[in-house]
Amino acid sequence: MNSFFFTHYRKRSAFSLTTIHTIFIRCFLVGGMTSLLFGCNVINLDDHPVPATQRVQEAVNKVRADLEKDLQKEVPSLNVLIQTPTQTYFASSVAAGRQPVTPNTVYRFASVTKNFTGAAIMKMYQDGWLDYKAHVNDLIPNTNLPYVPNTPDWNFPYKSQITIEQLLNHSAGVFDVDNDPVPGYNGESFVNYVLSRDSTHQFTAEEMIKQLIDHDLKYFTPGNGQHYSNTGYVILSRIIERVYSARSGSAKTYADYLYDHITGPASRVPVPVSFPYRANDVQLPQPSVASLLWRPSGKLESFGRVNMSGHVGEGNGYSTMAALNTYVRSLMRGENVLNTHTVELMQTEGSTAKPTYALGTSLFANLGYGHNGAIAGYLTLVVYDPTIEVSLVAMLPFWDLTQGPNGDISFGKCFNAMYDASYAARSALGYPGKP
Repeated sequence: MNSFFFTHYRKRSAFSLTTIHTIFIRCFLVGGMTSLLFGCNVINLDDHPVPATQRVQEAVNKVRADLEKDLQKEVPSLNVLIQTPTQTYFASSVAAGRQPVTPNTVYRFASVTKNFTGAAIMKMYQDGWLDYKAHVNDLIPNTNLPYVPNTPDWNFPYKSQITIEQLLNHSAGVFDVDNDPVPGYNGESFVNYVLSRDSTHQFTAEEMIKQLIDHDLKYFTPGNGQHYSNTGYVILSRIIERVYSARSGSAKTYADYLYDHITGPASRVPVPVSFPYRANDVQLPQPSVASLLWRPSGKLESFGRVNMSGHVGEGNGYSTMAALNTYVRSLMRGENVLNTHTVELMQTEGSTAKPTYALGTSLFANLGYGHNGAIAGYLTLVVYDPTIEVSLVAMLPFWDLTQGPNGDISFGKCFNAMYDASYAARSALGYPGKP
């Protein structure tokens, strides 16, 4: 069985985007000019441009229609929010009879959570609470506690050689028990195997680490490669918990720190974002959008209620497109909790992959810095382009897994459509589009 809860998609195929050119013909009456008393004239678009909002909507409509045609299935919605230095535009392209999404519709943003985790680690670094260059078994500053527990149940492969920075940029070699098959689980990932048999299971970091220990799982020695790892970010979430607990003198969770220092009322730019970690915290607040997922068998399922306890720190967040835009725009401009120097580190430090992956942040060509995400039928992209000061959030609550050996072909079409809609929206406003 394949995992339908992965929170990152590394593969992108490409197909061309057709530019839409529209010609308007207007019939008009001009008094006092006999020769033009009645007439039909072709209007030059340069003189009478289509309103920008309409151009963005038409561009997103075209991408959704192309995806429907390619998949031969109804695509419920494709949504893009884009903010320029002077204006914000929003387009929700929906199938006939469906309600458009709004900028304030709640949905699960999956691995965009990693950008919040990166921001949390770098805020702690900026405040002197931790050293992101430190090894995970080093002591938390001004304490006698290591960043991760010094106990047998945390003795995962190469632990003494792994740094916090390597966890952030996926160069630690930590095996991903959420995305990749684990021995003894029927060819499935550990998280998917457990969830598919008990949707109410309360995951812990320790049971995920146990898989690494029991099966001696790793990708490579730390610093000698790069492999995306949700499990590496689960470890980072525990580091955040331990550092915050040590500083506050009481037990704290990952969600506590994010609320208290990154997103909540006391933060510099408050945004309504939640990071559920309990197995019974499965309901999205209203208004929300449920996702649709076509299984390889052809069965259609809808997701809204999801157990996120196996994704803490790497994919458990939910919010709105408006809130995510506010967050990424302010953060990447150095106008949120991180100063400009720390933001630069977050964007570039230790990056080796293409697209560049640094400290919880990817660089996407002609889109900017941010992160993407995929979980339980939701797809999203959250980015800010500093070269033109344009931020963008795209969201597609739809997966098709019916084409390809593992649903990879049709899923790739959905994933690429999200990017194509992003590029099309930028192009509609005159900005560089698909490279």
